[in-house]
Amino acid sequence: MHKTDFDAVVVGSGPNGLAAAITLQQAGLSVLVLEGKPEIGGGLRSAELTRPGFIHDTCSAIHPLAVNSPFFRTLPLGAFGLEYIEPPIAAAHPFDDGTAALLTRSVEETARWLGPDEKTYLNLFKPLIEQWPRIDFDVLGPLTFPKHPLDFAQFGLKALPPVTWLAKAFETPQAKGLLAGMAAHSIQPLSNFATSAIAVVLMTAAHVRGWPLPKGGSQQIARALAAYFTSLGGKIETNFYVSSLAQLPSSKAVLFDITPKQLLQIAGHRFSALYRWQLNRYRYGMGVFKVDWALDGPIPFTAESCRQAGTVHLGNTLEEIADSELRASKGQHPEKPYVLLAQQSLFDATRAPAGKHTAWAYCHIPNGSTVDMTKAIENQIERFAPGFRDRILARHTMNPAQMEAHNPNYIGGDINGGIIDIGQLFTRPALRWSPYRTSAKGLYICSSSTPPGGGVHGMCGHHAALRALKDVFTP
Repeated sequence: MHKTDFDAVVVGSGPNGLAAAITLQQAGLSVLVLEGKPEIGGGLRSAELTRPGFIHDTCSAIHPLAVNSPFFRTLPLGAFGLEYIEPPIAAAHPFDDGTAALLTRSVEETARWLGPDEKTYLNLFKPLIEQWPRIDFDVLGPLTFPKHPLDFAQFGLKALPPVTWLAKAFETPQAKGLLAGMAAHSIQPLSNFATSAIAVVLMTAAHVRGWPLPKGGSQQIARALAAYFTSLGGKIETNFYVSSLAQLPSSKAVLFDITPKQLLQIAGHRFSALYRWQLNRYRYGMGVFKVDWALDGPIPFTAESCRQAGTVHLGNTLEEIADSELRASKGQHPEKPYVLLAQQSLFDATRAPAGKHTAWAYCHIPNGSTVDMTKAIENQIERFAPGFRDRILARHTMNPAQMEAHNPNYIGGDINGGIIDIGQLFTRPALRWSPYRTSAKGLYICSSSTPPGGGVHGMCGHHAALRALKDVFTP
């Protein structure tokens, strides 16, 4: 091969870009990461958004897939400053009657709180927990022949139906609501096929390794990944926004941690007509409206157990959550939106001044919407925690357009890099033998717009890098 400035260049320093860079650097290559923003991290950034001393996660907050990532688990990130904190309760789901369904590390404890649905819950999740170490790499990857086909098939039978079907196996509103709140992380109507997959993976992850938060903010994950990468000899350059291939130093491979929209703008002229057509047809999902608060005290949830949960899902029943998500997918703004809330400062004292707290929340709204959902979100919190508004010292909001400005991969506020419905679950961003290859030799896509999709796990980048290693760097 001819001499180049680097063996590989990675565009974008989100978790997938850093995972790709580390995978290539571990193989003995010379790798450069280019980041358009002043700070690395993509969705892994933290900042004082409201008042000095209040550290808010600007995008991702709680990280069940990071600690369950087959790739991240192999990395010595603890030696580079990363420390996880696991709340006593992974997630809580309060109801109007003052009760709450709870997800904890213990599958038996979680099941016991569901009363009449205890046995059904154990029958669903105990086999998945036992199988998870054998199927995690295949579940969090492209569609290939799995290493353990029987285990994978059993997972698929539970994961592929709509969560509205899966919920029919349960009797209680608590169990049905808990499933719905988990499945709504998929940011699509709950009647869609494969919405059960998101619920099943997130809940299994909680029972296997919990739903932790990184001490000091989500930025600490990115910093640890970057520190490990540079310790291997890798290089990172920030404030380098790539809009053309001509800007890049010479290399044998380029991996893009970006979505199809930006990829077309940068390299579309190098692609075949068919691949350009496929990328132009790629579909983005709903956007998010996000609010961060500086608080004078903890959120006063009616259900005491919610005060011990890192994550709280606010949506009441399955029916109410399903209605909210369906409305948003049809271009409407729900009056009672499903709200995902995190309260990191309850467990991490570094997030706020002594005696004060932070809270983080978002809801789903139409892609690109500029409607202010602050009141609707705060109404939902107040519904389950009367007196919440009295504790607000300051707030910071981000609508879908502002989310995209903060992170260009969030097209129209879509934080999943494209809708993860059955049509784009394994064929994202295009139907190809390898979803990470583009039609141009040496150019790859490694973002959440490839399998397995959104989440802080780095597996999109890791799989893309493995593909590039086989294609370009294997004799």
